Amino acid sequence: MFLFRRSAPRLSVDEARTRTSGDRPEAVLLDVREKPEWQAGHAPGAVHAPLTRLAAGAALPTSAQSRPLVVICRSGHRSQQAAKLLTERGADATDVEGGMDAWAAAGFPVVDHRGNSGSIA
Repeated sequence: MFLFRRSAPRLSVDEARTRTSGDRPEAVLLDVREKPEWQAGHAPGAVHAPLTRLAAGAALPTSAQSRPLVVICRSGHRSQQAAKLLTERGADATDVEGGMDAWAAAGFPVVDHRGNSGSIA
């Protein structure tokens, strides 16, 4: 008999935007892509914490500590890894299915590191 471990539920981009937007967002949108990807384009209001740094033991940015996290990357693979890692550290973390590719495809805003219209790298 095989035991299958159920993976954590994933959020759609619509659910992610709802949870991380507004005057008093329920959760922090945590972007775990690398710096060049982040600089090219990210969701407004997202907090940056590259997976490579988190995997090396780096702490979350202060604005993301002790808050529910909605984790996003480009396509959804790294965000799954990051959500698992963060959950193992005691965080309330859920990842976004389809990542920033799905975010942009849904027509949600993407800004570069200067606040101008960005692109997904």
